[in-house]
This record gives sequence, structure tokens and C-alpha cells, in this order.
Amino acid sequence: MNPYTIFGDIIAGRAEASRVYEDDDVLAFMDIRPMTPGHLLVVPKVAARSLAELDPVVGGKLFQVGQRLAAALRASEVGCDGVNFFLADGVTAGQEVFHVHLHVIPRTPGDGFGLRGRPTSPRRADLDYLAGSIRGALGD
Repeated sequence: MNPYTIFGDIIAGRAEASRVYEDDDVLAFMDIRPMTPGHLLVVPKVAARSLAELDPVVGGKLFQVGQRLAAALRASEVGCDGVNFFLADGVTAGQEVFHVHLHVIPRTPGDGFGLRGRPTSPRRADLDYLAGSIRGALGD
């Protein structure tokens, strides 16, 4: 699998995929390496390696379709109790295929999937400082 082209090949029909949903902007299909049964990927049909390259309207569409798919997962034979959305943007975040994609991961008790990490408890002054830096970077 070429991490730079596989989703483009799926979109173009040159690579196999178990398609679940498609419209003019996005395609959703089964992940071939699922974390849990029913794990889906939602990809924009336009090539975008990162969120910074993705049109915000299409980015919003990824989540709108993800929301519909979450409801469909609950109503389907998957019958999950919950759903996680996951989007890795960049190598450090865990991105392996360099075409933006939203994971829609059905959850059931004891399924073995979960986020691992240790939350911290920063001081309010530190939170305020970072909030100001982020606000400034928004450029509004």
C-alpha cells in the first residue's frame, strides 16, 4: 500500500473497498485494519494531505457524514453502544495515510479500544497563556 495514493486509488475505483456511503464530496468505506467490527473511514474526494490543505466546507462534510454513519452503526447489526471519531493530522499524531480521513469507530463494552494517555493539571495562568497564543495565531 502506498500511503500517498491508496485513498485516491479507492476513490477512482482502481483499488478495492467495501463502500458504505458516497456523494459528490466524500466517500466512506470499511477500514481494512479495523480497531473494532464496523470501523469506517470517511475521506474527501479531493486530495488533501493535511487539514490545513482541506477546504473547511469539505472538512465539515466529513463530520456530517460521520454523524450519519454513527447513527447507522448503532441501527445496524454492528449494534454499538458508542462511537469514537478519530482524525490524525501529521506523523506525530499517528497519521499513516497522507490523505485526510476520519475514522468512525464503533464501541462496545470491553472491545479493547481506547485512548491511552495521562492528563495533566496545568495552572490556570499556563492555560491562559496558551489560549492567548492560540487566539493570536487564529488571525481573526
